[in-house]
Amino acid sequence: MLTAGDLEVNVLEFRQRSFQFQRLATIDGRDVALFSRTETETESRFRPKLIHLHLLVPVEWVVHDEPNDVLLLARDGVTVPVRLSEQVVEVGAERPEFDEQGIPFRRVAGPSGSFVYAPAELAAGWFTPAAYTTLGIG
Repeated sequence: MLTAGDLEVNVLEFRQRSFQFQRLATIDGRDVALFSRTETETESRFRPKLIHLHLLVPVEWVVHDEPNDVLLLARDGVTVPVRLSEQVVEVGAERPEFDEQGIPFRRVAGPSGSFVYAPAELAAGWFTPAAYTTLGIG
């Protein structure tokens, strides 16, 4: 399992985007890594607004792909998954449920207009105001 120091110096690739590590927290007795990203809502609008994306994943699922110097997700916490290229879709156009690196995920509208991603099997306990407070999302 990677340490907070390992997470801080690398970005995590998720949905063809780079997410920066923010912090570790414990939710429902499980160590959770919070990764975040800020991007523009859409380039086609005259005045696009910034949106904040938050990714919650169990720490033990994060693996370091050393040859490519990037963090990826693997349910077993060991096997570096094959990186697939797909077309990047604007967040607002994404489906709320999808698979990423073989893991089912959900996306919901979070606090302050942000979007929050979490593994589908853990989402019920992680998409709560208490969890957002613990993680400092808000």
